[in-house]
Amino acid sequence: MTQRARGARVTSANGRVRPSSVGSAADNRGRPIGVFDSGIGGLTVLQALVELMPHEDFIYLGDTARLPYGTKSNEVIIRYSRENTEFLLAKGIKLLVVACNTASAVALDEIARATIVPVIGVIEPGAAAAVKASRSGRIGVIGTEATIASGAYTRAIQRLRPRAEIYTRACPLLVPLVEEGWTDNPIAEQTVAHYLGSLKDSGIDTLLLGCTHYPLLSGLIARILGRGVRIVDSATATAAAVRQRLASLHIARRDGLGGRQSFFVTETPERFIRVGRRFLGPQVESAVRLER
Repeated sequence: MTQRARGARVTSANGRVRPSSVGSAADNRGRPIGVFDSGIGGLTVLQALVELMPHEDFIYLGDTARLPYGTKSNEVIIRYSRENTEFLLAKGIKLLVVACNTASAVALDEIARATIVPVIGVIEPGAAAAVKASRSGRIGVIGTEATIASGAYTRAIQRLRPRAEIYTRACPLLVPLVEEGWTDNPIAEQTVAHYLGSLKDSGIDTLLLGCTHYPLLSGLIARILGRGVRIVDSATATAAAVRQRLASLHIARRDGLGGRQSFFVTETPERFIRVGRRFLGPQVESAVRLER
């Protein structure tokens, strides 16, 4: 998937993808923020970003033709993530948000080494939020197969709280449930209860939702786990990290014009709009399909 904006170039000698010019902080304030996900789930992160930074422009790319990432090899996830990054860099973004937990877990370091703009994933902010929320240090993490297998959340939590007890569970069926809109029916309840049974028995006091789809199941998850378990997702923490990074680099957009969101997908824009409205509401008015 390659689409280059006018004035952008890709330097291939060392594999780095760069916009044609970086410019001053003042020049960069008006640039958009790029966000990508394997599909639709990253809209929960975009929602938090928009709420916290309403004057910023965002370009969202959902790789709907190749989802889910969670069952693919690390090599494929890294390749797809690089292609998504290239597209967004060609749009002249000032910062990149990797809103996909799987891509953040597997490809974030590769992306950061290959880009000139700041890159923020969802793993570190989510882990920090979970550590802050947990009283006992017994923390559960649920996510896709690739995210859990990577151990990224476990390592991030242990860096912040070395004595934490971390219990993880891959939950591959939750993403399709959410995308079908089955977030509070008997099938969803039975599936969530099946996945969370062992975590509930382990005595966790905090559950980290390690997939951007899962916040749409948070009410059901909270009901199954009971009042004694705090539910944490990475969206709000990631948005706060983005705002802090923009401020530290003096590239945050000042009050005034802005606040637009543009959506691109690699397949089925109609379905993206329909399902995306469950995440973000009527703001998802249209989506442009990319030719790969």
